Amino acid sequence: MRLLDQVDSPQDLKGLSAEEVQQLAEEIRDEMISVVSKNGGHLASNLGVVELTIALHRVFDAPHDKIIWDVGHQCYVHKLLTGRREAFASLRCHNGMSGFPRLEESDYDAFGAGHSSTSISAAVGYAQARDLMGENYAVAAVIGDGSIGSGMAYEALNHAGCLDSDLIVVLNDNEMSISKNVGAMASYLNRIRTAPGYKRRKKAVKNRLSRIPVIGKALASMTKKIKDGIKFWILGERLFEELGFTYLGPVNGHDILGLEELLGRARQRGGPVLVHITTQKGKGYEPAERNPDIFHGIGPFDRSNGAATAKKGVPTYTQVFGQTLCEVAKEDDRIVAITAAMCGGTGLDEFKRLFPKRFFDVGIAEPHAVTFAAGLALGGMKPVVAIYSTFCQRAFDQILHDVCLQRIPVVFAVDRAGLVGEDGCTHHGIFDIGFFRMIPELPILVPANEIELAQMMRLAMEMDGPVVVRYPRGQGLGVKEEDVRSLEVGRAELCRKGTDVTLIGVGTTVALCRRAADELARGGISAGVVNVRFLNPLDKDMIVAQAKLTGRLLTVEDHVLMAGMGSAVAEVVADAGLVGVRLERLGYRGFVQHGPTNVLQQDEGVCVENIVRLCASETRRGTIPDPVCSSEGHG
Repeated sequence: MRLLDQVDSPQDLKGLSAEEVQQLAEEIRDEMISVVSKNGGHLASNLGVVELTIALHRVFDAPHDKIIWDVGHQCYVHKLLTGRREAFASLRCHNGMSGFPRLEESDYDAFGAGHSSTSISAAVGYAQARDLMGENYAVAAVIGDGSIGSGMAYEALNHAGCLDSDLIVVLNDNEMSISKNVGAMASYLNRIRTAPGYKRRKKAVKNRLSRIPVIGKALASMTKKIKDGIKFWILGERLFEELGFTYLGPVNGHDILGLEELLGRARQRGGPVLVHITTQKGKGYEPAERNPDIFHGIGPFDRSNGAATAKKGVPTYTQVFGQTLCEVAKEDDRIVAITAAMCGGTGLDEFKRLFPKRFFDVGIAEPHAVTFAAGLALGGMKPVVAIYSTFCQRAFDQILHDVCLQRIPVVFAVDRAGLVGEDGCTHHGIFDIGFFRMIPELPILVPANEIELAQMMRLAMEMDGPVVVRYPRGQGLGVKEEDVRSLEVGRAELCRKGTDVTLIGVGTTVALCRRAADELARGGISAGVVNVRFLNPLDKDMIVAQAKLTGRLLTVEDHVLMAGMGSAVAEVVADAGLVGVRLERLGYRGFVQHGPTNVLQQDEGVCVENIVRLCASETRRGTIPDPVCSSEGHG
């Protein structure tokens, strides 16, 4: 029987021997590789924190003590050790275990996560609440060397250092976030890690002190001061100490007993303490060790060799974006690309290879990426900021204030718009239409297929002012270029004429509307289909004309209903003073959980079957009663 099968809570770890702990670590790695190879997930980061997670749960007493994980890419080991072992096979599956910490999933998850650099801020809040409430528990935040380079992490460190509350920050240094880390913080940590002669000089100084008569042994026992003296003599920097933290490390993050000793010291010391550990991302699985960036977030794969089992063929929207950007960059040497630690994820690998001087990875710093782009544009360049929809939320002020208010020509390539599947509610891009649409005079271009995406990218590069191009995750539709009509700014496309109802789609939902119209036609209902293409400027003439023609509009969007495309259409109908026009909207009513995208859309009612049922139920030729959806979405 596996040791892992005997661990039902962290308390079961306390009595294990050193040999048993090592065996447990190997079993955990095997279990994670087995499940992730079937379900997909964040493998490399979790393989790197096996020993750290075991040590944390042996030193601390969760859930009384609070262990807070940054981002959550490394929480699988934690879940296996906190009563969720039997449910682990459902990781990232529909109605199964989340791939991220969730407050509602377990008392051991002290803080929900999904975006980076939040753990220290949450930990400082916990520590202050504990002190104010007169309670007694430890607070430990685990953060990676990529996340700690974010502005939010700096803000939290700065605040924590002046409070003098008991707080432990564990800095997991594996030299990577998703892509290879960049920036001054990465260089600083590298100097600490690799300081030449550090251990040799420390040992030499201790030996010399020990030989001093009478007082030598006493001096040699002052290990902490000696270590600090040598460390800062070699490095010449005291960043974390100057911020008010006691610095301990660096220490091998795969040595469980060494980790336990250091974490125990940190807990006893009191005040803000930063424990610096070094780990190997992907440790224990050779394919992940070789390619930690690929195995950071990966779909199902063959565990015998690490080869992906995903289907190939039609290019993804991300690939089309990257290819198109390279093509236009060859024609215009002012075009530059910017990413926030997501070079591969946003499709910029080839751009980086072809135009290294025009490629900028700013690290996990989305607000800086946007304002940096504004400066580049004012200096005469044509910047494209490639960023996931969910991460645009972190830079809203910069988009609004630094770029759009000043009408600076920056192109925002917004990837992963709409549902993204198994990563769930923290990563779905279902809020961006709302916050982009409220910004005055900001063009929002939404392709219904991969050919439109290429066209829209070229158009965006020619527009005078800021512009958003919003596109989904996953493969395109496999359409042919000759089947896609050319673009005209602010003009929607009437894909199909109809007299009974008009289906208005945007992006991925246009294909749903087309299929639904085919189904309705078989039942004798004539449904028109509109591809919005431009959410701003919205084609008001097209909407008004279709409203007058059919008397009934149904909007379908891969976005929350509030402030989405349906709301924009409702404003047009109201402003035009149209009387007797019925408008219904399909979209998401709130946060959407994790699972396959098509299953989630069925659950939420944003699907062909629901469009057909809703239209047929009350259209004058329809016969199907009891619609699944109300005018407010899935009901």
